[in-house]
Amino acid sequence: MSSYEVETDGIVVRARPAFLEEQSAPDDGRWFWAYTIEIENLGRDTVQLLARHWRITDANGFAQEVKGDGVIGKQPIIAPGKNFTYTSGCPLSTPSGMMWGTYQMRRFSDEALFDVAVPAFPLDSPGVKLTVN
Repeated sequence: MSSYEVETDGIVVRARPAFLEEQSAPDDGRWFWAYTIEIENLGRDTVQLLARHWRITDANGFAQEVKGDGVIGKQPIIAPGKNFTYTSGCPLSTPSGMMWGTYQMRRFSDEALFDVAVPAFPLDSPGVKLTVN
């Protein structure tokens, strides 16, 4: 399973997508992926993840935006040297696509809000011939 990583202001976000064949139904136009996100705090300040903003694009170029509080119903607090990991899922109506986004964080030391990048990662089902346009 491939991993994608980006660091913003001492916060490292790693994404590991996985195609879930057993939850997909290609004959019905449904493909499903799980993705595991690890957020590691390499900084000196405790932070809290307040909100998420995802951008999801399928193979036809159809784009969706998903915004909301926290992740998986939580707004985790991450101390320096600690991490938070969760797994969620994404359905598409095409056999491939792409996800990326940002997390809004709050730094405890000065209450500052800042955005942390979530790396772009592919949602590719096995056997799909990929093309670059």
